[in-house]
Amino acid sequence: MKFMIIGVSGGSGSGKSRFLNLLKEKLVDKPVTFISQDDYYHPREQQEVDENGIVNFDLPSSIDKNLLLDDLKKLTSGKSVTKKEYTFNNDLKEAKEFILQPNPIIIVEGLFVYHFPALRKLYNLKLFVDAPDNVKLIRRIKRDQQERNYPLDDVLYRYEHHVMPAFEKYIKPYLSEADLIINNHTDCINAVDILTAYLATKW
Repeated sequence: MKFMIIGVSGGSGSGKSRFLNLLKEKLVDKPVTFISQDDYYHPREQQEVDENGIVNFDLPSSIDKNLLLDDLKKLTSGKSVTKKEYTFNNDLKEAKEFILQPNPIIIVEGLFVYHFPALRKLYNLKLFVDAPDNVKLIRRIKRDQQERNYPLDDVLYRYEHHVMPAFEKYIKPYLSEADLIINNHTDCINAVDILTAYLATKW
């Protein structure tokens, strides 16, 4: 089987999840495997903390890149992979177990999917989802309060001290290397349609 691996990156709150969810709806009956970098975070006790003792999830070292790479190698060798989602220690959310299948189209999404050279060289197509900083902040506040049960003060602290510095240092530099930049100020449905039409030529 010939595999095509697509990377999707962008800053926190840029709308990567929204883009992927819309794409999943379009490709629900197609042989596509979606991989989220979020499911490869190291356990909380292994994460680095800043000078104020706050855990910093917005560092490349927070990700088990070797496991992600190993899973991609398994998938591209025709093997399935069993995973358990990462819940960011949200006691209100139950972690689900799921299976990644070795489909010919594999889409890998996350903050740092372009930062690691061994992963970056695997992508046949690189997408970058972008949005203004104020829009990303508003989306981050809504998500972290609703999905991760973080208080507002915590969200704002992390955005200023972790999220934005990480974006400038580890994510934004790869914007110029993207094959397609998706400007997601309001919505990204047109970009979803374009990518869906492109993938239709690969079935």
